[in-house]
Amino acid sequence: MGQPRILIVTTSNASMGGGKPTGLWLEELTTPYFVFVEAGARVTLASIKGGIIPVDPGSIEPGDAEPESVARFRADATAMAALDQSHALAALDGDSFDAIFLPGGHGTMWDLPCNATLAALVGKMWRDGKVVGAVCHGPAGLLSAVETDGEPLVMGKAITAFTDAEERAAGLDAEVPFLLESRLRELGALFENGEPFAPYAIADGRLVTGQNPASSQATAQLVLDAVEATATVW
Repeated sequence: MGQPRILIVTTSNASMGGGKPTGLWLEELTTPYFVFVEAGARVTLASIKGGIIPVDPGSIEPGDAEPESVARFRADATAMAALDQSHALAALDGDSFDAIFLPGGHGTMWDLPCNATLAALVGKMWRDGKVVGAVCHGPAGLLSAVETDGEPLVMGKAITAFTDAEERAAGLDAEVPFLLESRLRELGALFENGEPFAPYAIADGRLVTGQNPASSQATAQLVLDAVEATATVW
């Protein structure tokens, strides 16, 4: 396999509707980031607005509770610089990438679903034969993307995401503007899931999704597999 080019796009939203702080769930970025980089991929980090990416404070845990990839990322000056100086999504061209990957975090539920720039980019990359991946709440960024015929991109495709049951267990079902699993089902997605908070990732051809933070590594590996399967010339 050559050197794939992967665009990671995160939320720029730092608060929930009631003002509770949120943002990116860091492990959903850091684990895929290192999976991609260690496979030789060129990774570009972007966000809806560009600049500093807000990180959900709940995703930064003290001491030994911190996921290994998060600790590694936070100790990596290059990685942290990318987090603080992310590219603005509108300044990027999907033609430059082989895959797009959307990490989650509750911040995504406010600024990804209705962002026209993201919807257009995801839709174009999909129609151009590129790989589209997302994990946890990241599939919120797929909701407005469409196929060539105007139908929702997710319609008729096997997909997973943070489930309604997990949202209720987290105590945030009344905070979010909608329940992601329910919305995906309403759009015709063939929703699948594993046990709550356990790793679960699936690929429906070039569409790759993961259920929750624990699914980040498996999702990233499936993205790489899909890129390799669809690669022509890099």
